[in-house]
Amino acid sequence: MALEDMRQPIESGCPDGFQYMHPTMRRNYGLWDYHENVKPGVLLHVAKSGEKIWTIKVGTQRILDVFSLRTLCDIGDKYADGFIRFTLRSNIEYMVTDEDRVDPLIKAIEDAGFIVGGTANSVTTLSHTQGWLHCDIPGTDASGVVKSMMDELIDEFKSCNMPNRVHITTSCCQINCGGQGDIAINVQHTKPPKINHDQVANVCERPSVVARCPVAAIRPAMVNGKPSLEVDEKKCICCGACFPPCPPMQINDAEHSKLAIWVGGNHSNARGKPTFQKLVAAGIPNNPPRWPEATAIVKRILKEYKAGAKDWERINEWIERIGWPRFFEVTGLPFTKYHVDNWRGARASLNASTHIRF
Repeated sequence: MALEDMRQPIESGCPDGFQYMHPTMRRNYGLWDYHENVKPGVLLHVAKSGEKIWTIKVGTQRILDVFSLRTLCDIGDKYADGFIRFTLRSNIEYMVTDEDRVDPLIKAIEDAGFIVGGTANSVTTLSHTQGWLHCDIPGTDASGVVKSMMDELIDEFKSCNMPNRVHITTSCCQINCGGQGDIAINVQHTKPPKINHDQVANVCERPSVVARCPVAAIRPAMVNGKPSLEVDEKKCICCGACFPPCPPMQINDAEHSKLAIWVGGNHSNARGKPTFQKLVAAGIPNNPPRWPEATAIVKRILKEYKAGAKDWERINEWIERIGWPRFFEVTGLPFTKYHVDNWRGARASLNASTHIRF
């Protein structure tokens, strides 16, 4: 076949976002003067040209059904000229250039059963990983934990009463594809995988499994005359990454898959270097469908943060100011030897900042 006769591949990657942007946003791209928090869930952006645009943020879940999605789009067609966007935390936002449209739009949203909020110093929608819907190694359902907690934190989403914004994430395993926030609810597989040595040679591609382990805790072995695998339990962090390429390495366990809560994570380089989260509660029962024990601990932490933090202080800054002993004292959480990070591969001493110092 001649080169000119070959069909060119169709590059169907991420489309150009400008074609979907509101015309006012396209005209003033990079030319904004200032913005205001009008009220919870409503932002006003003013361009240097004098043009204004109001953004209304709606509390929606990440996993939307078709009916809800069509309802939200119909509201956008009627009140927002058909322009919408989704935030990083899966909230839909409407943009309008006429202030008189803001209140009717909010009323239509609330009449449809949704809520407006999540801006400024509020508790934003929890972000989460795949959970039972899609992933093959979850210890729990991250989206279910989000639903349970947001039902309890709905008033903090609809109001701006926190010292600063609060970002919470949930992750269904230690791999934590959900990202980092101020508070992270993470499921910990607390025991190394149980290996069915009779099946490893039949099911698993052993070199791929060895390469998959992030801490090099897996190595080939011969067991009962059959090629198999073994786990160095001193290195194993019980993340579950070995299970997808090798199902005989069973990691899920009804008794030992527990929830853990980590706090103090921070991405920003603004006032200090990024910080890793630290464990504050572990061994929390993995108790679907409402996970009441984990929700109660998160609410307790947020209550003390709200009462004790200074204005515009993030959770990690509040903890740094009062100290970890005081944090455990005010929250009533027990401190044990397991809270001390003594793993030899810990990154506590590594530089996490983009600040260059000589």
